[in-house]
Amino acid sequence: MRKRRPKKRIIAPDPRFGDQVITMFVNNLMLSGKKTVAFARFYDAMDIVAEKTGENPHEIFQKALVNATPSVEVRSKRIGGATFQIPTEIPARRRTSIGMKWLIRFSRERSGKGIAEKLAAELIAASKSEGAAVKRKDDTHRMAEANRAFAHFR
Repeated sequence: MRKRRPKKRIIAPDPRFGDQVITMFVNNLMLSGKKTVAFARFYDAMDIVAEKTGENPHEIFQKALVNATPSVEVRSKRIGGATFQIPTEIPARRRTSIGMKWLIRFSRERSGKGIAEKLAAELIAASKSEGAAVKRKDDTHRMAEANRAFAHFR
């Protein structure tokens, strides 16, 4: 081992829900270091979610994140001139970060007006196990399942 592992940074919980995961999500959502703007857009999205569903937006966010979070992924490994897709378990922190990034990416790609509306729509869809982020997770899982024969190369 050549270098030390970097220390895990302590992330402050968000002001409205008191959840560290939301702060992590907003940090991923943020563009050009504009955290205040990112928080404003996220809370706008949460208000839209509450309005459309009539449920607790924090619970919907958590459900959406769980539904969009993959547990396995395929990694390419070259063995004897051939490249194999090897399914591997994902560590917990990377898991949630991938789920967040997918939710943000696919909400940005959605059609609609403003990131708040797009994000709200993607969160609602993901909480119902629909939407592009959940589809990506299912595709990843399906690929890992299809390549299970190569799991012994791990």
